[in-house]
Amino acid sequence: MRAKTAVRAKSARVRGILALIVVVVLLAAGAGVGVVVGDALGIRAQPAERMGGESRAVASVPASVPPPQLTVLGADGTERIRVAVEELDAALSGVETVGTATLTIMIGGRLTDAVDDEGYFLSGTPDALRIEGTAAGAARGIYDIAAAIRQGKDITADLETAVTSRLPFRMVDLGAVGVAADPEEWLPGTDYSHASQAFADVFLPEAPYIDQDALAAAYEDYDDYLRRVIADGYNAIAFPGFVEFVTFEAVQGVYADDDTHVAKALALREAFGPFWDRAEELGMKVFLRTDMLTLTSPLEAYLTDRFGSLDTTSPELWDVYSAALDELYAAEPALDGVLIRIGEAGRVYDVEGWDYYSSLAVTTPEAVRAMLTALTGQAERSGREVIFRTWSVGVGAVGDMHTNADAYEEVLGGIDSPALIVSTKYTLGDFYSWLPVNDTLEQGDQRRIVEFQSRREFENNGAFPNDLGAEYAWALQELLASNDRIEGIWAWAQDGGPWRAGPMILYGKAGFWQLADLNSQLAVDLARNPDADPAAITAGWAREWFSDDPATVQAIADAMALSRTAIEQGLYLRPFAEQRVSAIGLEPPPMMWIFEWDILTGDSAVLDVIYTISRDRFDEAVEGGEVASDAVERMRALIEETDPSTWRNASLREAFLGSLDYEQDTLDLLGSYRAMILHQAAWHDTLSPESYHAWRTARDAYTEQAAAHLASSEGDVDHPAFNLTAAELGVERGDRDLAMAWLARGLLLLTAAWVLIGILSARTRLVRRPGAMAARATWVSATRPWRAGESTLGMLRADHVLLGLVPGALLVATRAVQTSFLSWAHLAITLGAWAVFVALLLLLFRGRWGWAVLATIGGVVVLRCALVLAALSFTGPGGYWVAFWTDPLRRTLYIAVAFALFVWLFVAVGWALAGRIGARRATGAVLAAIGAGLAVPAAVVASIGLERALTTWNDQMGLLPWGLSRILGITVYLDIPASSAWVAAGAGVLLVAVGLGLLFVGRRVPGRRDAVPSSG
Repeated sequence: MRAKTAVRAKSARVRGILALIVVVVLLAAGAGVGVVVGDALGIRAQPAERMGGESRAVASVPASVPPPQLTVLGADGTERIRVAVEELDAALSGVETVGTATLTIMIGGRLTDAVDDEGYFLSGTPDALRIEGTAAGAARGIYDIAAAIRQGKDITADLETAVTSRLPFRMVDLGAVGVAADPEEWLPGTDYSHASQAFADVFLPEAPYIDQDALAAAYEDYDDYLRRVIADGYNAIAFPGFVEFVTFEAVQGVYADDDTHVAKALALREAFGPFWDRAEELGMKVFLRTDMLTLTSPLEAYLTDRFGSLDTTSPELWDVYSAALDELYAAEPALDGVLIRIGEAGRVYDVEGWDYYSSLAVTTPEAVRAMLTALTGQAERSGREVIFRTWSVGVGAVGDMHTNADAYEEVLGGIDSPALIVSTKYTLGDFYSWLPVNDTLEQGDQRRIVEFQSRREFENNGAFPNDLGAEYAWALQELLASNDRIEGIWAWAQDGGPWRAGPMILYGKAGFWQLADLNSQLAVDLARNPDADPAAITAGWAREWFSDDPATVQAIADAMALSRTAIEQGLYLRPFAEQRVSAIGLEPPPMMWIFEWDILTGDSAVLDVIYTISRDRFDEAVEGGEVASDAVERMRALIEETDPSTWRNASLREAFLGSLDYEQDTLDLLGSYRAMILHQAAWHDTLSPESYHAWRTARDAYTEQAAAHLASSEGDVDHPAFNLTAAELGVERGDRDLAMAWLARGLLLLTAAWVLIGILSARTRLVRRPGAMAARATWVSATRPWRAGESTLGMLRADHVLLGLVPGALLVATRAVQTSFLSWAHLAITLGAWAVFVALLLLLFRGRWGWAVLATIGGVVVLRCALVLAALSFTGPGGYWVAFWTDPLRRTLYIAVAFALFVWLFVAVGWALAGRIGARRATGAVLAAIGAGLAVPAAVVASIGLERALTTWNDQMGLLPWGLSRILGITVYLDIPASSAWVAAGAGVLLVAVGLGLLFVGRRVPGRRDAVPSSG
């Protein structure tokens, strides 16, 4: 007897030591997982060197210099010169003239051999001016005189001077040509599509495919726009489309003979060919602007059938597109090339019911190089050019080439075709403030152009005054000093971001579009002369559009000089914006709390990281809102004090004041929101009662301000409210944090009591009390699973009920508290997985061993819930996520324990069964249950759609920006394959099959010790 006892004691010690070793190994593995998670999050920050350039106004605005009435002599009769003279006549008709003079045009003479084709020489006398140069130069000279007249300048100031442009290539987008200014499309404010829907009323779904009346109106719209931007100084235009105009006649098999895509392409070419011819006639180059890959359904099917997939590394695939360009250039000789973007694509650019779309498929250096090799070769043969944009979103060298010098070299190094032009944004990232200049523009052997955005999409789409002149000038000067391969700019007068969310501002058509037009003028003037004074350009813009009165122009210039302070302080949190942050392999922009455009975010990941980075400059971060608000007050006072009678148009003065009132209201809203989120995070971080009360005060202020903001902007498409949906979800979660913390504390006490009863019952008579045996069984089974079977012997019915009820209820309650009772999706998926896991095991093992399995699972569940509740008990879910996102030590410790308990659950269940059915079959049973618990929820998610499921989950949990799914989509942004849920479901099914194979293959005769029991 003593020998048996000694053997049992030794066996127990061995099992205990083995269990301890397993736990230590699991904790170590969990710590490793924690480190991996931290590395995957990759949340880092380092100071960023922002651009230079100090906004200022001109010291003194002089009085206008009246021009003489000009008579143009010697015009060659070409359309280009004729339209330039019309612009000059229009400028003269709007001002008072003094005296008369002649302007003689001499095609030829001086500067005809200049590299700058638009260079000219202005000579003569004040009453007999002469322009000498090429036809292009002569036209440019006429436009420059017209611009000087509109801006009140002395047209003889450049007499006996050679006028050249530093950057000969100056491209603009299509503006709002062909876009209907329909307020009904802007009223909802939630359409974040990036498709302009230009010419939507021109296209017909059936033959003849073109509405001729709408086309005629669009052509007039286009002609007016061309005249305006040519007069400003632009000489190239990006025209959207490519695959729409191609029949692929040289590629057998793309389109069937009766395919409507062919008829549509021919109809579209016939319709828009005159648009491109008109641009050529007026001296504008035309580049077709397209994403790659650009597709139609038959084209995608052809490429997939021929190459097995959309294999963008295949030169033969690009031969298909080269053939398309050959066809198009032969049919439309006015086209000068193609402008390619590979970095964004998908649904935000697609037009419903229009079978022309794009795919994010050119994602590797090999693919980019294959594409550019083929397309630049085609361009060289046809005398055209390829403009390739480095803008890209994603992981790896291609995703990083826009901002990383090494990645740029990896992708583009050695590609030196004379037909290739590389286009890059001047900011080291997207068009945000606070960013450094893009140093990738300082490298490369390729021809380069610099991208600017006039209607800044992330700074409320040009609805606020936003004078970028000082920044533009500084950036161009720095870049040109570093790279002599830069030969031009591309300024977006209208494009970028969503078209129908935010203010309805359409260039030349709707809204106070003149504010953004200033940046278009600054970009082109500084491209021609990077040393020009931006403040003087702003004053000229003010005189052209608003007033000839020096005092009024001075007030406008002074106000615009303050505009950057309002933008940079009001729309950004300076301590965060001054850092270059990286996370999840990407570089989040310096704004982030507005993610993106007009979406005020409420997610924990962004706001907690912003707080942590700003923590050491907390007061400055909060007070930035007041600095911005003060700047707007000063701007408004300057405009308000101007004499209304000095304005050319009273409605423009009202629009200016209205934009400032709108900015003031918006910045006040943002100021209250920044105070709320920062104080809330400070409470979670410090547990300070003062921070809690400061948060509550700021929260009340924000709620009141938000209601006023929404009410004042209702129905106003010129001054719409910000999208506060995500922020309101965040407020709702924040309001529940303290209550959730108290619930977590209460549940933690109950959990501790249950565990304590289990511990005491194992060694005292307490086990005889009702429920104590169930508590004892869960404790013993969770910590010594080899005793799970014996721990459930002799249990009463009530104990059996409590064995499943207590852990199950605790699990549900813990998950509900963790989600603030707001995420049914999270509960459904997690509890569903648990339910399937437990159900399969109970189906396999009933009776005594079923209770042993249930006790083991329940015991570990109780311990896991205790861990979660402990983390939630400080300041609720908000504090839990602050620690997760921003505290590497606490995150790693938590993950280590959570992971160890998670894996211990499966080890413990297997251990509990191994003594009954053997290690192999026990392992099979656990694997089958794990597989089922994975397969069923994954299949449900897959059937719903991974993106849709993730969006619903994230909306309810508030972990990642709400705007992710409204922009690119969570799966695209995080590079999660759309098939992931189905892959997970398949992996689960495979685990079930392997597990059942281990469980049943080679099974002994029932009744033997290791047979799978079916009853007690």
